[in-house]
Amino acid sequence: MHGNNQNQPLNGMLEYCFFNPFISFMIVRTRFAPSPTGFLHIGGARTALFSWAYAKKNAGQFILRIEDTDVERSTPEAVQAILDGMHWLGLDYDEGPFYQMQRMDTYKKVIQSMLDIGTAYYCYSSKEELESLRESQMQQGLKPRYDGKWRPESGKTLPVIPVGISPVVRFKNSQIGVVAWDDLVKGRIEIANSELDDLIIARADGTPTYNFCVVVDDFEMGITQVIRGDDHVNNTPRQINMLNALGATVPQYAHLSMILGDDGQKLSKRHGAVSVMQYHEDGYLKEAVLNYLARLGWSHGDAEIFNMQQFCEWFDLDHITPSAAQFNTEKLNWLNAHYIKEASLDSLEIDITNRLAKLGLTVSANPELKLVLSLYRERANNLNQLASDIAYFYMPAQTNPADAEKHITAEILPVIKALSQKLAAIDWRAEAIHDAINTVVAENQLKFPKVAMPLRVMLTGIAQSPSIDQVMAILGQKETLFRIHKYLI
Repeated sequence: MHGNNQNQPLNGMLEYCFFNPFISFMIVRTRFAPSPTGFLHIGGARTALFSWAYAKKNAGQFILRIEDTDVERSTPEAVQAILDGMHWLGLDYDEGPFYQMQRMDTYKKVIQSMLDIGTAYYCYSSKEELESLRESQMQQGLKPRYDGKWRPESGKTLPVIPVGISPVVRFKNSQIGVVAWDDLVKGRIEIANSELDDLIIARADGTPTYNFCVVVDDFEMGITQVIRGDDHVNNTPRQINMLNALGATVPQYAHLSMILGDDGQKLSKRHGAVSVMQYHEDGYLKEAVLNYLARLGWSHGDAEIFNMQQFCEWFDLDHITPSAAQFNTEKLNWLNAHYIKEASLDSLEIDITNRLAKLGLTVSANPELKLVLSLYRERANNLNQLASDIAYFYMPAQTNPADAEKHITAEILPVIKALSQKLAAIDWRAEAIHDAINTVVAENQLKFPKVAMPLRVMLTGIAQSPSIDQVMAILGQKETLFRIHKYLI
């Protein structure tokens, strides 16, 4: 699945950007950069899909980067969950996965170069000082921000370096003018530099911070379009200023609005699956999930159903709505039902065999699973439902007591017995079975359902099924008569 499955750190920044023959800033290069602090959720999957599709549409390259600098919260299990989710969805990446924790030496070299040229500086303010400053500012109704105590300026005398304080490194942000960008989703955004303080780019222990690592990675990896959630909008002006300080080409930004749940509230665990892989567990086809995600905040005319080849041909950033998208489980189920109907029987057979195995059932050659699937897949919204619906073909039917009481009456049993005698003597085909039932119905002056409904309960355990003659034809003559005779003893 993976392109150049590169896990090693890239070359030094300047060498990579200016001398690496494989990178050209004329080539579209997008990235998906999740933090492995949890599963790949729906919002992240949509971001990955849009970034992937934009690269495909423009004959570009799609990079996977794992932003694992949050050591306390990042876990190998979460990394694997992200990789599994990407693999299931078929979002193949051209490069990566790259891991930020493997690139610490690169970040530290860049930080040192910034210290050397004066775009970054050491700050010796203690935590206690900063907390006191924050409290004072809040009491005065001011926006909490660093006061620039250690910021070097022309003609300014810095304080004496205190003993026993390990300094952080701060980015020397411009204090005048504005930072602006034309967001490909939200339009023109401008932030006054006076609103941005000098953020920390390296902690006291020397480890770089998130915003700084992102900047170096986007620069080194030649990212041309950054497509991500709008929770990153506040990070963007800081990142643009750092990119400018590094002499980098600033990528275009497209910030996707949040996804709301069915109830209009921010999508969260209580709205459904925690992980994209949970949708697989719950019986959704990846084609349905991808098609649904593609329509969450993007549209192509009135097109509702399309495959990923069509999506990549149509996709652009101009038709992404800046307003929040609302998740609609009913719509997803409708799409899933469509794709179950369209799926190849070979692929369904593999999947349903596995789901039946989880129910403790082994698929036998008789009845043939493909015949069963052909009969039932028109009725299913998800694959778990499909597996559950057809389980009775491979196990004794679990009779619903209410259906049995309603339909298997003392009055109907003699009719069913007469029918069983006719069924034992016919050529076992759906047409012949149907004719046998009709004959018994006519002889007893009954309506067809009066016989069909008890047959359904005897054979399937419930009163709903596809055409009963087709069910019986697939179930087989021997098994059909065996199940009927259990009620005639």
